[in-house]
Amino acid sequence: MNRFVDIRRDLHQIPELGFEEEKTQQYLLNYLHTLPQDRIELKKWRTGIIVKMKGLKPSKTIGWRTDIDGLPITEKTDLPFSSIHEGRMHACGHDFHMSIALGVVTHFAENPINDDLVFIFQPAEEGPGGAEPLMASKELKAWMPDEIYALHIAPEHPAGTIATKPGLLFANTSELFIDFKGKGGHAAYPHETKDMVVAASYFVTQLQSIVSRNVDPLDSAVVTIGKMTAGTVQNVIAEHARLEGTIRTLSPEAMMKAKARVQALLKGIEASFECESEIDNGSGYYQVFNDPAVTDRFIQFAKAQTDIQFVHSREAMTGEDFGFMLKEIPGMMFWLGVGSEYGLHHAKLNPDEAAIETAISFITRYFTALGHK
Repeated sequence: MNRFVDIRRDLHQIPELGFEEEKTQQYLLNYLHTLPQDRIELKKWRTGIIVKMKGLKPSKTIGWRTDIDGLPITEKTDLPFSSIHEGRMHACGHDFHMSIALGVVTHFAENPINDDLVFIFQPAEEGPGGAEPLMASKELKAWMPDEIYALHIAPEHPAGTIATKPGLLFANTSELFIDFKGKGGHAAYPHETKDMVVAASYFVTQLQSIVSRNVDPLDSAVVTIGKMTAGTVQNVIAEHARLEGTIRTLSPEAMMKAKARVQALLKGIEASFECESEIDNGSGYYQVFNDPAVTDRFIQFAKAQTDIQFVHSREAMTGEDFGFMLKEIPGMMFWLGVGSEYGLHHAKLNPDEAAIETAISFITRYFTALGHK
């Protein structure tokens, strides 16, 4: 079996949440220290790692970013290498991403190219967000790439497939947490209370008007409430209610509009139900916008490979904090087909491991072509 499949399985067993990836970081460091060190420099940034590989005759620095955190999901795959961390799972493919990145690092440690390479093992992609503070760090600023690349697994495409497009690939995203506070009391005396189940329910209904009546029909947006909690027992009117959700848009302008409408609707709810509300927008991710020139060059290379099936993808409402890197550095992201019956963030996600070798081989060939020009 391919050693990077073994590595993927090792990493799959130890998923950790954002900025808690201590075992993951140590595993990666242990492996990186086994490679020839004559051209490698390592830096730690919080629970992440930055690796610089010196080129033979550098004229630029090519970057590769991988995310390393897991999700708060209880795994249900029944695989022999399932997560040993209760309530944690690599359900978004970051175990794949890391093993692929290590494969690429290994190749270039043994086969250097002219240009410098920087590999970023970034924590906290799933939250609270690692890319934005990493971009501001002195560690990365010292080794800032001139162009940068990343991938994300795509369960809907079979192994051997690569998909991307120039321009917008992933949406702008924002978390949404809203608390309502009223007055509780006995269910038999509703007139003496301020019922926050009713207030929150009305608000969820009103949110549905944002996309249909406030966003340009030629633009796109999603406003979703995924969790609602209120009350303590069936015969007590709830004094507090909490909503948790997400906003996703294809343009920064639509995001600003959606957030403004949420605030306006909340003021109406406060007046209508004589309650108080508090909103927290949590972490927000900037859109993933693929540099057209960089992406066109990548697509032409991918189409010329006999072992790759290239697919022109559409933009998606997926969120990715790699967008903060692409905001500052020319680059692009692509989907890697992994053919899983279950999708991203599902407890039974089981990607095809054949995609690991496919990705390592493709990326090393592409970087070799770039780095020898």
